[in-house]
Formats: sequence, C-alpha cells, structure tokens
Amino acid sequence: MKYIKALAAAALLASPAAAQTMGVSDTEVKIGGAHDLSGIFAPFSVPAVAAAQAYFAEVNANGGVHGRTINYIVEDHGYQVPKAAQAANKLINRDQVFAMLLNLGTPHNLAMFQLMEPKGIPNISPITAARQMIEPPAPWKFAGTSSYYDGTISALTYMAENEGTQKVCLMILPTDFGQEIAEGAKKLAEDGVIELGEEIGHKPDESDFTGALGRVKDAGCDTVGLALGVSQQINAIATARKLGMNDLKFYVSGAGFHTVVAKGLAQQGVMDGVYAGAGWQDLEARVGEPEVMEWMAQYKEATGEDFPSTGALLGRSGAEIFVRALEAAGPDLTHESFIAAMEGLDYDDVIAGNHVDFTAEDHTAADEIFVSRIENGSWVLVETIE
Repeated sequence: MKYIKALAAAALLASPAAAQTMGVSDTEVKIGGAHDLSGIFAPFSVPAVAAAQAYFAEVNANGGVHGRTINYIVEDHGYQVPKAAQAANKLINRDQVFAMLLNLGTPHNLAMFQLMEPKGIPNISPITAARQMIEPPAPWKFAGTSSYYDGTISALTYMAENEGTQKVCLMILPTDFGQEIAEGAKKLAEDGVIELGEEIGHKPDESDFTGALGRVKDAGCDTVGLALGVSQQINAIATARKLGMNDLKFYVSGAGFHTVVAKGLAQQGVMDGVYAGAGWQDLEARVGEPEVMEWMAQYKEATGEDFPSTGALLGRSGAEIFVRALEAAGPDLTHESFIAAMEGLDYDDVIAGNHVDFTAEDHTAADEIFVSRIENGSWVLVETIE
C-alpha cells in the first residue's frame, strides 16, 4: 500500500499540471536582460534599464500582474559577445528567468539564442533591429521594431529622391549589425537607386576617422552609411565637418537615431546633413502630448533626469509590451500562454509613437519606418512609411 501511494505521489509531481514554469511563482515572475552598461552602446542600455525598472516598480506598487511582482535581473556585457553569453548563462541557468527583455546587441543576442532556444525562453524587444531577431522564425522570438535593413533601404531611398544622394560609402563595425546596414545599401545599388563606394571596417574602440574619411573623399561618395558606436558616430560626423567635408551627408540607422547624437553634434556645430530610418519617433517633437508629458514627469521622479533619452523610450516600450502580455496571459502563466498573449497584442504605443501589432505570423511589434533628419540640434520627422 505504501508503495502504491508513493507511485501515485510521484506521478502527481511529474504531471504537467503540477510542473512549475521556470521563473514563475505565485508571487513573482523573474525576467532577465543582458545589456551594454559600460561600452559603446551604453547610451541606449543605461536609460533603457532605468525606464523599464521604473515602469515595473509602478506595476509592482499596484500589486503586480495577477498577484505577481516583476523582478528584472540585469547583467552588463559591455558590448562583448563572450560576456553576453556568460550573462545569458547566469540569467537562464542560475537565476532561472522566465523570459529575456531588451537584450542589447545583434551578435550578442545571436550568441544568447544558443541558450534561449533549447528552453524556449521568450526574447522580447531586443535593443537591436537586425532581421535575425525574428529570422528564421521561432515561437519565442519577438522584435520591437522594423529592421535596420528596411530602415536603411527606406532612408537611403528618401535621400536619393529628395536630398541628392547618389554614391554611398560605408563606415561600419564588421559585425552582424554592420552587415545589416551594408546589405540594405547593396540592395539599393543592385536596384540602381544608388551607386556603392568603399566599405570601410572599424573597431569598436576606434576613435580616429580621418583616414577613413579621406578614403570616402577619394571614392567620390556624397553620402556615408554609418554602423558604429554612439560616440563614434558623433566623432566621425564632426571630424568630416572639421575636414571641410560640409556637403557630405550621413545615414546613421536606428542605432544612431538617438537624442544624444543630435545634441552631441549640435555641441560641435553640426546642425544638418544627418538622416536616420527607425521604427519609432523621436520624443522631443512630441513633448506636448499629454501622455508623453505624464511619462516624462514619472521618469524624472523615478530617475532624477529631466528628459528621457531614446534608450529610455525603448526601455519603456519594451516593458509595456511585456506587462500587457502578462496581463493577457492570465493567472496560469506558462511560456505557451505568454506567447499566445504576445501574438494577440494590438495597441498604439504613444511613447514610441508607433503601433504595436503582433500576430502568429508576424513577431515584429511595430512595422512602421520613420525617416528623420537633424535640424538645428533636433531630430525632425520627414517621412513615415507604413
């Protein structure tokens, strides 16, 4: 009789109904984020983490979601792929997180996928717009915005049709991120929209772009597509102006569509000639909208910062997507119920200025592309592509 009871108890413990989803308890859901808090893209990660944590703190203060508070555990990889893999290993295997949110970096996410895929850990709104975030498709992959590739094609096409862009050189990090921008430019060259000049590779710690710009000049390029770190982009553009290359135009992709870039260039006297194609709208132009004003006040109270940067916008957007999906998944939270909830989200994100719409066939949150350019130290929207 004791043997039979023991078998029954073991069967109950092994049954799917009794199994507990990793990272989920009755009172908490744990999620992870592998960020660049100390490297070349810290201007994105640092405010993104602050904004997400502030949003979760407000949700937790109001009782959490279905009685569960959100515990966002963050690790710094410093924009180094090996450290990103180590961070993912710690978050997934030691901390046992339910999902990953806002992981920064294209090659970094790809390295972390090796750990996420076997356990089906959802990857939500990574801070990279590389197509690989959802290609090849997988149930656990969810991108935040339209891709670098599509943004590059849209912005450079706009520049060719409206701003006189004819020949484009590339100054890029030779990574999956850099290749996304390069492939978009090469597609336009194949289609006869632009002519492609030199492709120049750079290191993440490179700071002298004089030689590269000399090669751009010798190649006869009128436009440069950049895929560099945030400060590198500011440095490269400012150096071009100091060298007298005043008519040279720059395209910076979503990885350069940042308030810091516009303001940093303005401090060095660069007020125009810079364009971007990204999946969200700049915040500065929308500060008069009531919901934007309310969030800015909440962000200032939580962080002490007067103005949320682009990184904060992306952090807030990703956090809202995650919370909405938790709410829709219901009290019985599993990876399956969460993914189904994600695929049913449909709402306007007033902070990012785009429309979030997931389906089972489309795991990109917002499909719009916003082409913007710098005018007098601010990003100005010039074209929206639905």
